[in-house]
Amino acid sequence: MKQNFENALKHVLIHEGGYVDHPKDPGGATNRGVTLATFRRFYGASMTKEALKSITDEQVARIYREGYWDKCRCDELPDGVDYVVFDQAVNSGPVRSAIWLQQAAEVAADGAIGPKTIDALQWRYSPVLIESMCDDRLRFMKGIKDGNLWKTFGRGWQRRVDGVRGHGLALAEGKPNEPAPEPDAIERSPLPTLRRGDEAVEVTYVQNIVGAIPDQVFGEETERMVIETQEKLGIEADGIVGPVTWRMFGFFV
Repeated sequence: MKQNFENALKHVLIHEGGYVDHPKDPGGATNRGVTLATFRRFYGASMTKEALKSITDEQVARIYREGYWDKCRCDELPDGVDYVVFDQAVNSGPVRSAIWLQQAAEVAADGAIGPKTIDALQWRYSPVLIESMCDDRLRFMKGIKDGNLWKTFGRGWQRRVDGVRGHGLALAEGKPNEPAPEPDAIERSPLPTLRRGDEAVEVTYVQNIVGAIPDQVFGEETERMVIETQEKLGIEADGIVGPVTWRMFGFFV
């Protein structure tokens, strides 16, 4: 629904993190999920990395609305379904998100949400659509590169989809549209910044994600595997698990 965009965007941006510019990231400089290439497509080739660092809320909203929300016709989708389709579009592309919706609605899955898809939704129970889409999304994630990426990032991906599923179902069932945590509140999360030499239960969260032995000790091997994982994610590969790395692992920090 049209009135749901602002709150849906806040929930999506929780997962997108801040500014990163790692040389091994094929997407290049990115801020709040917006790449420099996308920023330039919307605001002109003269836009620089410094401008991207200072991207405004209004600019972010325009990019997400026109690039994802509008492309999936979320203004016309039922409560909850609109948010789930939007988050899928941001994470996996508008076409794939549309296909998952169409498969759930049992209409031709051509990747373009048109009148027939919109009409079919009138006869479908929104929670069932949401469950189906989230299940398809997880199956897709688990199959990327024959499941190899799931071994590394599965916990974070699962956490994101579980959160989207839960919030989408709440909206579909008429529960209050709870606001997403504000950035300041997220930064006050109890998850600590971790580095080599630390010993804490949170280290096991990291070790399980990167594939290290979960012994609660952030040693040389854990540091090496964190660096390898950060390189795969296209963020600064410094071996330190701070807010950006936690977010990429799927935690709210």
